[in-house]
Amino acid sequence: MTDASGESAASSRVKILLAEDQGMMRGALALLLGLEDDMEVVAQVSDGEAIVATALDARPDVALLDIELPGRSGLDAAAELRTALPECRVLILTTFGRPGYLRRAMEAGASGFLVKDGPVEELAAAIRRVLAGERVIDPALAAAALSAGPNPLTTRERDVLTASADGATVADIATKLHLSESTVRNYLSSAIGKTSTRNRTEAARTARTHGWL
Repeated sequence: MTDASGESAASSRVKILLAEDQGMMRGALALLLGLEDDMEVVAQVSDGEAIVATALDARPDVALLDIELPGRSGLDAAAELRTALPECRVLILTTFGRPGYLRRAMEAGASGFLVKDGPVEELAAAIRRVLAGERVIDPALAAAALSAGPNPLTTRERDVLTASADGATVADIATKLHLSESTVRNYLSSAIGKTSTRNRTEAARTARTHGWL
């Protein structure tokens, strides 16, 4: 039987949702965070589409989200979480420390952005800090984001570049995005110009490198 002090300790733990598609990484993070006396991983997901529904069910205090997930990016899920569960703080934890990703994370309402190569003690400290109302950002990435400038691509330009992956034709993109083929060509041409590249493949590669997609 759990005594009153045990119940109080359990209820005061920080409840964490962990979204990470690599099973080994997800398991290691859950294990390490579970060793913290004041933290508990209450939910784990490997697919971006499952983040919001799982969060609404588990009601975590903090959601640790990877960016590149199957089905849906952690950045898109962060934006929806801000509306669906505003009391849940979002901390982006990613391998890809790209300035464009940081800007998009902040626009989506994330409270923090860290890269995965740091020690778990720093991650635990960051979780406590965002719960205290602070914003936690990797210092080197913050400096890089300031020097890189804003994302030059519009939402539609990003959409057509993303949809052009895997050799999709203009007709394919038009059908997927419910646009005319001429409109798709205009967006692609604009994106190529803004990224100073020669074609849509190079434009998409450059945009991903900067974290604009």
